[in-house]
Amino acid sequence: MRRNEEVALLLDNIAELLMLKNENAYRIRAYTTAAQNIRALSEDIEEIARQGRLDDIPGVGKALAAKIQEYLETGRLRYYEQLKQEVPVAAVELLEVPGIGPARAHTLYASLGVTTIPQLLEAAQQHKLRDLPGFGPKVEERLAREAARLAQRTRRLLLGVALPIAEEVIALLRSHPGVEAIEPAGSLRRMKETIGDIDILVASRRPEAVTEAFTHLPLVREVLATGTTRPSILTRDGLQVDLRIVGPDEWGSALQYFTGSKEHNIALRGLAQEQGWKLSEYGLFGRDGRRLAGRTEEEIYHALGLDWIPPELRENRGEIEAAREHRLPRLVEFTEIHGDLHVHTDWSDGHDPPERLVEAAISRGYQYIAFADHSQSLGVARGLSPEQVRRQHQLIEELNQRYAPFLILHGAEVNILPDGTLDYPEEVLELFDIVTASVHSAFDLPRERMTARVLRAIQHPAVDILGHPTGRLLPSRAPYEIDLEPVLKAAAEHGVAVEINGQPDRLDLDDIWSRRAIDLGAILATNSDAHSIRQLENMRYAVATARRGWAEAQHVINSRELADVLTWLERRAPARRHRWRTSGARR
Repeated sequence: MRRNEEVALLLDNIAELLMLKNENAYRIRAYTTAAQNIRALSEDIEEIARQGRLDDIPGVGKALAAKIQEYLETGRLRYYEQLKQEVPVAAVELLEVPGIGPARAHTLYASLGVTTIPQLLEAAQQHKLRDLPGFGPKVEERLAREAARLAQRTRRLLLGVALPIAEEVIALLRSHPGVEAIEPAGSLRRMKETIGDIDILVASRRPEAVTEAFTHLPLVREVLATGTTRPSILTRDGLQVDLRIVGPDEWGSALQYFTGSKEHNIALRGLAQEQGWKLSEYGLFGRDGRRLAGRTEEEIYHALGLDWIPPELRENRGEIEAAREHRLPRLVEFTEIHGDLHVHTDWSDGHDPPERLVEAAISRGYQYIAFADHSQSLGVARGLSPEQVRRQHQLIEELNQRYAPFLILHGAEVNILPDGTLDYPEEVLELFDIVTASVHSAFDLPRERMTARVLRAIQHPAVDILGHPTGRLLPSRAPYEIDLEPVLKAAAEHGVAVEINGQPDRLDLDDIWSRRAIDLGAILATNSDAHSIRQLENMRYAVATARRGWAEAQHVINSRELADVLTWLERRAPARRHRWRTSGARR
């Protein structure tokens, strides 16, 4: 039973962190004992939780049962996340090394000042570990091997982490007189969900001056390299940013070269070679060595007989053929989004009251917003009871009078229960203007059962949007087992929109499946899943993912004007028609 072991491991990890905090032995033992007893269970812990019997497990009291319930329902435990913040980061990092527990981590720090995996590797290579209590030559050798492996592991950043840093650097450098052009490059410009390196490209005739400015930006914590064409810094947040400076004549070819995926660039070079030409970061050159193009990306693509290809599509997934045949999609633009259909207020687990979210949405130029607070069974997110739903419904009616012509849709993010039923009775579901159905528990169902579960929810007439369809969390939680092909077909058949959730650690549906959804005739909903005003900005990541999935505005429900969205909602549930006000906001 996989989740039994998963919960037991979580409790063991908590015990280790408590040891590093020097908590009392009784608290630590409580977690290790509970972990041992959960491993020994002959029954599935999720079934025990569903029956409300967690505190019947030996060693699991009510407080610990609540923590286990939270983790089973959400895949996260706030107490564990908080504990990791309280324990020194260095100690947590050392615990990633197999063979290092809390006691050894404490010894390494206290005796040698070792706080990172690279420092551990260096100390092991210099044979400084073998004489420490509890170590020895064999342990030192093993730790050196494991530290070397971990040190080589590629660290990828979420798009939502990397992009704001890059944009801050670009904003600070753009006004510099030596900067003629500046753009992010690599997977960041392609808006991939995770980023390997933060690369920024600059066109300049004064590279020394640009390097000087870059290495003295206010966000610089450490200068890693000062070369005049490839300087590198570490930001105050510990993120590496690399600058590459090229001449203006090479700007277009360099931007193309350092943006496209490896596969895209190989395909382009193949087109050039067919003509006897050579394409590189320095330009497109003819047989005689004469430069044919290079100052702009458009020059490069047009010389090769192609339309300019948006950066998000440069993955060699058919975009080159489409560009040759003039059938590239007109990708949806962020400015075409007219509303956000998945926003949480402080009635559930959001941080801001409805009024502030409405005002923030209006300031973004939106025509409408849908509050989608959690449903009743998700206790950890303060899911709304039916009585709270009715009170919120009345509040939204009052707010719609106050903020007209802007429209607030009364929605909910309703849990899809393990059997595929919804987390509210029919009389409560009828109160909502819009319903997003999402899986928030029982992630380990077999593929067939999970697929049947979601299909049953899609077929319910109250459901308008399928929320974050695979349940993944980058990089911590893999998607649950589900066959998306029939799910997307059913969404298209029943007129249910499929969400691209803009939370940077979700971006779910991903780009590949978003494109497949479009091919199958389903409509997408790009939503922020905002839990605060600041997170309304997540919309940009949802739109970027839709663009990577070849989505046009016609494929995105919230690119529609308010009247068209209401028509769509009425078609999904005609009984809602009587609710729409007759003011100009509604029609």
